[in-house]
Amino acid sequence: MMLPGKGLTTAMGILPHTNLEEAQKLALTMDIPFWPQLPHFRFKEDMYAQFAEHFPGILIDEEKEVLRFSHERFAAEIDEYLEKSADPDYFALSEEYSSAFRHFLTLDLSSYPLVRGQTVGPVSFGLKICDEERKPIIYNDFVREILYSFLERKIAWQYTRLSRVHPHPFVWLDEPGLEMIFNSFSGYTSELAQSEYRSFLANLPGPKGVHLCGNPDWSFLLGADLDILSVDAFSWGHILVRYVDEVKEFLQKGRIIAWGITPTLTSELVEESAQTLTERLLESWEFLGRHGLDLDLLFDRSWLAPSRCCLINADGNASVERSFVLLNEIQRILRQTIIG
Repeated sequence: MMLPGKGLTTAMGILPHTNLEEAQKLALTMDIPFWPQLPHFRFKEDMYAQFAEHFPGILIDEEKEVLRFSHERFAAEIDEYLEKSADPDYFALSEEYSSAFRHFLTLDLSSYPLVRGQTVGPVSFGLKICDEERKPIIYNDFVREILYSFLERKIAWQYTRLSRVHPHPFVWLDEPGLEMIFNSFSGYTSELAQSEYRSFLANLPGPKGVHLCGNPDWSFLLGADLDILSVDAFSWGHILVRYVDEVKEFLQKGRIIAWGITPTLTSELVEESAQTLTERLLESWEFLGRHGLDLDLLFDRSWLAPSRCCLINADGNASVERSFVLLNEIQRILRQTIIG
């Protein structure tokens, strides 16, 4: 189906809350709700730990809150992993690693146009997790092959479960590592990374989405087989819009850009209002308009979101919750301005 646009709101899954009920209530204020990831509740809900369950060779140290990779352990576990990987439920997101997912499945979500899940992306996971020599596992060809396949199956399992409670689910990838990988990394060239990532995306079920909060190779992402690209427009929108031809082609194909326009960091948030942020977003859109991108098409193919997750504010949940409130105000202003 054609994804609905016109400024629908959503947000990345990571929230600073320690209370599931409060976090889920906040997520349900978005037009496209999601199940929350709560790393402050417990380490296993950190997005890297959360999707490490059953990956061969992984060591999870909850006390020190670190993940490590052991080649010795990988060699000892790989045969059992390959045998058990025939069972889709082996890739389930268990209660131990998510306090929210199964609760989300019990909710009445029928009034929402879409529902969303999420997983860490393979590039970010592969760069974050290091072996005994502190080398990221993404540089090991065989381990990387297993990683891509592993996360494909994790996503497929999650998508299947979401499909049972809503006719229009999707699972997007949280990929901060994409900002780095398409630079000149030794051992994993940009060309190989792009080829493998395209193949990975092609195997995913449902609408395909990527969220990242950095400044990656926009040409690659806008030209990839994506249905949704979620960006930190507050910080990087002025650069994204310089890729006028790529943005235009992306939107003309019916795809969605989720514009992350409301900051979540307290020091940035206190200097902004719904009006200033709306004006900031419209400046980017007007630039695209001056270069031939119709405003009606742009709005029709746009979602709105907070710019990024934030777990470091001294005020706990307050700034993030304020960011969500502002997002809904911005949506109202935009619709009045553009639709009338």
